[in-house]
Amino acid sequence: MKLVSASDARPRTRRLSLWTLHRADSPIIGTAIHDGHLVDGDIASLLAVAADVRLREEDPFTGDLIAGLPSYLVFHRSRFTVDLNRAREQSVYLSPAEAWDLDVWHEAPSDHVVARLREIHDQYYAALASTLDGLEKRFGTFLVLDVHSYNHRRAGAKAPATAGDAAPDINIGTASMDRVQWARVVEGFMEFCASRMIMGRRLDVRENVAFEGRGEQTRFIHERFPRTGCAIAVEFKKIFMDEWTGEPNRQWLAELRALLTDSVPVLERALKVPRP
Repeated sequence: MKLVSASDARPRTRRLSLWTLHRADSPIIGTAIHDGHLVDGDIASLLAVAADVRLREEDPFTGDLIAGLPSYLVFHRSRFTVDLNRAREQSVYLSPAEAWDLDVWHEAPSDHVVARLREIHDQYYAALASTLDGLEKRFGTFLVLDVHSYNHRRAGAKAPATAGDAAPDINIGTASMDRVQWARVVEGFMEFCASRMIMGRRLDVRENVAFEGRGEQTRFIHERFPRTGCAIAVEFKKIFMDEWTGEPNRQWLAELRALLTDSVPVLERALKVPRP
């Protein structure tokens, strides 16, 4: 997957499909459900949030980060149209309180528009369930790396970053899982990520610090597949980009992508998946 500039390429992206799903013969799949920036034309005319502000609250380049995993699922629409990591009834932001105090709409979307956007939420989760049903049938157990990113310079481009004790380089969210059942997988992944030299240093990898993994996708997976499905919420601090301009650091992205790609054998061993 070619790395491009968010500010140059993303606002003009044209994809007819809602998401891209690539499948391979592995129990490991990555998702990037907040990667998307695209807003369909009839929705764009209603939105009050500028493209650069939307981009700051989206997770650009997370699709690039997971592109080396055996299987991956990348959503292309902006979370400001429908947020797949919220419950269906909260998936369309209807008030500033639901969207970082931003005025999302010039005018409130009609019931018809809201229903249409929530239907995308339904379609995605039906497709996700079908995909994971297939992994469960094939391997008995599976792992979803639910990859996101987060801002650490919210006070401004020139302002100090969030203190390191509250903002690890990689935040692992595990709140919705049976932590004891999946300890071998979670701890193996964290140890692997913390052991690698990335851009000349070791990453700060901690669990449930900046986020706890309470999003809808991990909840859905652990509820539907309580004994066979492990979903780890992986939040990368935006050290791989300028969160105010959207410009990526391509070397950071390449090394973090390689980190995830190289974790696959470790994760497959931790799952103890017998090959048919």
